[in-house]
Amino acid sequence: MTPVPRVAAFTGPAVLSYGFRPFFLVGALWAGLTVLLWLPVYEGRIGLDGVFTPTDWHAHELLFGYVAAVVTGFLLTAIPNWTGRLPLAGLPLLVLVLAWLAGRLAVAAGGLLGWGLVAVIDSAFLLLVLAAAGREVIAGRNWRNLRVLVILAVFALANLVFHVEAHLWGGAMLGRRLALAAVVMLIVLIGGRIIPSFTRNWLVRENPGRLPAPFDRLDAVAIGLAVAALAAWLAAPDAVVTAVLLIGAGLVHAVRLARWAGDRTGRDALVLILHLGYAFVPLGFLLLAAAALWPVVPEAAGIHAWSVGAVGVMTLAVMTRATRGHTGHALEAPPSTRLVYGAVLAAAALRIAAGLLPEMATPLLWAAGLAWVAAFWGFCLVYGPLLVRPRHKAG
Repeated sequence: MTPVPRVAAFTGPAVLSYGFRPFFLVGALWAGLTVLLWLPVYEGRIGLDGVFTPTDWHAHELLFGYVAAVVTGFLLTAIPNWTGRLPLAGLPLLVLVLAWLAGRLAVAAGGLLGWGLVAVIDSAFLLLVLAAAGREVIAGRNWRNLRVLVILAVFALANLVFHVEAHLWGGAMLGRRLALAAVVMLIVLIGGRIIPSFTRNWLVRENPGRLPAPFDRLDAVAIGLAVAALAAWLAAPDAVVTAVLLIGAGLVHAVRLARWAGDRTGRDALVLILHLGYAFVPLGFLLLAAAALWPVVPEAAGIHAWSVGAVGVMTLAVMTRATRGHTGHALEAPPSTRLVYGAVLAAAALRIAAGLLPEMATPLLWAAGLAWVAAFWGFCLVYGPLLVRPRHKAG
């Protein structure tokens, strides 16, 4: 993302000057807290008095708590660059943050409020974000990015489905799948723009030679196959045709990633981490295909390749880069940032291993969970001060 327009009339707290500031901060705090709570919940040491089963609560609060916050922060910062309009700031931004917080509190107090009221309060946040983003895209006549809003609408719908499904049938499998599929498609679309773009910019400046391939028919095929494979996975996750589509999508996205010259970016961790994060997209497709064909392969391995790997790594990669760029700091990864990247990559690898090695699941889950907490609370420690202070002025 390039620098967003300045808001000359805004004189309030810096943390409310741009969307990425509050939402990256509260999202990262929440990501660490929910997993830290989930570990003892998983072992039965802590009980939950809410509207969801423990597993559904874990999935919901990472998808519609953490991911929703980070996606909102990204979109509220990117949309002004897409449209040329000023970013949301001040009181309207505070309202969105409070709506997000209200959803988290409502889910936590589900046993007192009842499922219907929880659903209304929690669903309001994404609907408000969709309305705010839609207004800006339409006012700026930025029709190219309407597809991003369509995926955001699917994500918001998934939250509604999640609440209704959990209430009626005691579990929210479809809601979980639909939300994860929407987030994977956001990574496929937005990652497909920013990864080759940032890579090209760095290579031209620092390492001349082979550059990322421009968007062409293969990219279009990769996006289409991803849509088809995810739709099949939603409808019939164990079907052979689903496995075939998942394999096709996995292989094509692996080729797509290879065409972006990530192997030439080893000297810039800010760029390399984007390629490593995207690598979990084809890995997730292939692991889910294996689970469909061979029951011995647990579906959890593929799901967590996407949720912890693709989502966790890609969001941290974007959060660190956007925070540095938009707060006036050099686009480089100091040792503290590289430690954060190492922690989230370790969390992804350990969580996938926990799915593939059930006999070692408990220690691997704890190791993955603690690495995840270290990554996101490490982000808060390193980048929190940048997010709450005014933009750094060089020189």
